Order: sequence, then C-alpha cells, then structure tokens
Amino acid sequence: MWVRRLFLIVILCSGLGLAAGNEAGLWAPLQEVYRLIHQYYYRAADLSDQELVYGALKGMVRALGDPYSTFFTPEEYEKWNQEVSGEYYGVGMEITIKDGRVTVVTPFPGTPAYKAGIKPGDWIKEVDGVPTEGMSLEEVSSRIRGPEGTQVTLTVQHPDGTVEKVTLTRAKIHLQPVMSEYWADKKVAYIRIILFTPDAPAAVGRALYHLPLEELRGVVLDLRNNPGGYLSAAVDVASFFIDSGPVLYSRGPSYGQEVYYSHGNAFPNVPVAVLVNRGTASAAEIVAGAIRDHGVGVLVGRKTFGKGVIQRIVRVFPDGSALKLTTGEYLTPAKHAVQGVGLEPDIPVEDEDEDVDAAVQWILSQSKSLVRNP
Repeated sequence: MWVRRLFLIVILCSGLGLAAGNEAGLWAPLQEVYRLIHQYYYRAADLSDQELVYGALKGMVRALGDPYSTFFTPEEYEKWNQEVSGEYYGVGMEITIKDGRVTVVTPFPGTPAYKAGIKPGDWIKEVDGVPTEGMSLEEVSSRIRGPEGTQVTLTVQHPDGTVEKVTLTRAKIHLQPVMSEYWADKKVAYIRIILFTPDAPAAVGRALYHLPLEELRGVVLDLRNNPGGYLSAAVDVASFFIDSGPVLYSRGPSYGQEVYYSHGNAFPNVPVAVLVNRGTASAAEIVAGAIRDHGVGVLVGRKTFGKGVIQRIVRVFPDGSALKLTTGEYLTPAKHAVQGVGLEPDIPVEDEDEDVDAAVQWILSQSKSLVRNP
C-alpha cells in the first residue's frame, strides 16, 4: 500500500518540478519520511495521503521565513478569497507577522475587534490560550475565524506593554470598502477607503464624479487603518489623481522590473490630503506614496506600517489548492522603498482626532488654482 502512496507523492513532486533531473536525490528524504511514517507511526491509518502532501508543501513554504507566502489548501484558499472580497465570518481585523510576532495591522470599523478596542500594533500572543509563537498567519487566522455567534479569546499585548484578555463574539464581516461625504461649508470632499477590494475603484469613481466640481476646493482621502488589498485596485484608485506616469515600480527575480502606470486622469487636479497612520499598509501605501511623489497631495497623520512587498497567487492547482508567494518589492514613483520603513507624513499629527482638521486646513491654505503634476 505504501508503494502506491509513495508513487503519488513522487508524481506530485515531479509535477511541481521538485524531483526533476539531478535534483531527484535531494527529495529522497521526503519520500523516505513518507514511507517511515506509514511503517512506524502508531496512527498512520488516520492520515490521508492528501494531508501528508499538504503538510509537506506548507512546511516548504514556511521554510522561506516570509510571513506573506503561503500554501493554501482548497478550503483555506476559498476563505482567503472571501476575506479579500470583504465578506467572511470572524472578528474583523487584518494581521501580519512583524518581528516574529502576530501583529494587528488594523481592526475594521464597526467589527467586533474594533468595538473591543483592538488597535494597530497590538501583539496577539494567544488565541484561546494557545500561544501564537511559531504559527503561520493562516493558522492564527483559522483559529480566530469561526461560525457567527461563537466566541474567541485573544491575549493581547498593547504597544505600551500592557497585556489583557479580550473575548470577542464572531460575526459576519461585510466591509463597505468606500465611504464618502461632501462638506458643503468647506467645499471639501471626504473619501474613506477601508480596503482595496475589486469594487473599490468603481466606488471611488462614483464618489468623485458626483461632486460639485465647479466649487470643489480639495479632497481628503482617508487611508487610515487600511491594510491594503488588490494591487490592481490601488493602481486604479491612484489613477484618479495622477494624470500620467508611474504609480509604482516593482522588482523581483522572476520578472526583473515592472512599472505600473496611471491609466490617465479625467478628474480635476485639486489638492489631495491623504490621512495615514500605523494601520496604513501595502496597497494603501502605494496610493499614498504615488499621490505625494507626483506632487498632487500631502500625507497627514502618522508614519505608515511599512509593507512594501507584493504577493501573487502564482498557481492554483487542479484540486483548488493554491500557492501565494511574495514575488517582489515595490518602490514609490520617486524610487523610495517602503518595506520595513513606511512613509513619514508631511504634516505630522499626534492626536488622531485632529487629523481631519489638519487636512482641511492644508487644503484651504492652497491656491484656488488647480494643482498640476510636475
């Protein structure tokens, strides 16, 4: 029986390019471990071939030491797609691994995590009493997610060093990616992007083109606590504000350097004040950096998170499993790195409650003539 199972693993490894040519010997221990498990492990009969194969592939990707690269089982890939589309069951927060710790990027407004006082930068030390040290992001996420109405207890260490246990009731999370208002007394528009979902650019476009353009003085673009999302959505949103030129540069070993250009902007070049903070990450940092580097706006608030790498689903396998890899690093149009560095605000504000006032004050201080790209 084990010979048949071993044959299945060899076929899979060959399909992934792992046992080709002279490298076959390198993978011999994998095949031997598989055989020994079935020969000696006392509960080998409880294991499926698929579980062992998935475990081996997860371990290989984990060996990269990159918190953003993941091998998804079919179920995990389906859940991941639900999350990035803005609808899933859980507590409503984005997490990452930073300095070896499971760290909150941002809690989403109105969700159980947000209402419980979870903040960007919090360290999730335990989930239901189980330490998160050594877990992958997907393992932690799967423990936090769950059926609506059930509870999960997080042991959280805040940036000031205090530790508390927070019990959250899971809910259906449905994020409205874009919210907007027009402040007629100031002649200033306010647009908040919570997540760069595929629908976000269209929602931003609707908000912009419904504004009274003949009197508009400027736009406050709120990217605070926005953990990112789809790269294509970020480029599309940046294109509303940037007439022409690069939105970002990307470089990686599989493709060298790529440049993502603005699609061209039909919206008037009014001053744009971009609100940022510690929860502004990834695709949100792409948009913020592009707007500043093209001279159409400033950053207001606090330093951003500093996630300047790009992930791609490089392969979806026939069984529905998938491989997500960090394929490159991105730079702003002025060739500034973001990874591990973040973006410093042009107008620093300590108190978050004063962000909007500072942004509006800057917009109203600008000339009534339209800002142009350099």
